[in-house]
Amino acid sequence: MKKGLYSISFVLLFMLAACSSGSSLEITVEKELYFQKEKTSEFAIKVTDQDEPVEDLEITAEFAMVDMDHGKYEVNFTEEEKGIYSSEVELPMAGEWEIVFTISEDGKEVEKVIEYDVKEPEGVATINGDWVTTEDIEFYRFINELHIAINREQAEEKYEGKELEGALANLDDQEQAVQDQNTLLTQIIRLRSVALLGLEKGHEASREEVKKAIESVREQYGQSQAAQNLIKEFGEDKFWDKQEKQYELIVLSQKVQTDLINKVKEANPDVNEQEILYQTQKQYEELLVSQVNSLNIVIL
Repeated sequence: MKKGLYSISFVLLFMLAACSSGSSLEITVEKELYFQKEKTSEFAIKVTDQDEPVEDLEITAEFAMVDMDHGKYEVNFTEEEKGIYSSEVELPMAGEWEIVFTISEDGKEVEKVIEYDVKEPEGVATINGDWVTTEDIEFYRFINELHIAINREQAEEKYEGKELEGALANLDDQEQAVQDQNTLLTQIIRLRSVALLGLEKGHEASREEVKKAIESVREQYGQSQAAQNLIKEFGEDKFWDKQEKQYELIVLSQKVQTDLINKVKEANPDVNEQEILYQTQKQYEELLVSQVNSLNIVIL
């Protein structure tokens, strides 16, 4: 997962008026600044001169609200990579802010002034500009808890004694793990990334394919009283509406997996099924890492 990656889904070029004449420095916002109550938010910029990144600058910025008096907030920027500078910023509210950048280069100072609209985030992360919302996280938590409840029900039917104790303890650990937002976010990023790859490869998830997949999972859940109870509590219509969107992504990811299986079989015609599955899983993880690295993923 790419933590702290600089989003280029929103590259806003400010042609700024320099306080010192003749300066050709330009600032590009690489990672948007969001208001998060009592939390810092990373703000990243790129400094260029005639489209070339400029290194080794000393940059400070002073924030002041345009229409309100909330005081001034000064931050220092650190160069993360060539021409990319970032800072952690904590502001008291969203809205229009004036930002005065002071850029020092070779003993000379240049000021750049912009007005910037600081917004509240729509979720916990973006993937190629699309938000992963808190609601998405909560639905993934529910799905995990649903599957754990099914497994718990099956374990109680299948095992007894120490075997049952061990199985239930393992499920307790799983239930604890899915309370971690990062665990759920990782699941979301994995599925969305592979689904996007499926689209890039020309696949699609037809209504018929999604409907067939939904019917299969309905049948599975229908065999579990624990699942039925949880879905009813969640709201059946709401649950299946969300599952329909989810299974569009799942169908696309399954097609990517099928492509890999066929590729492995073609390259290894004489190996057994277990080796096929092993090689497919290995290539799938490699492909997933490559795909994630190719996307613009910003975690707030």
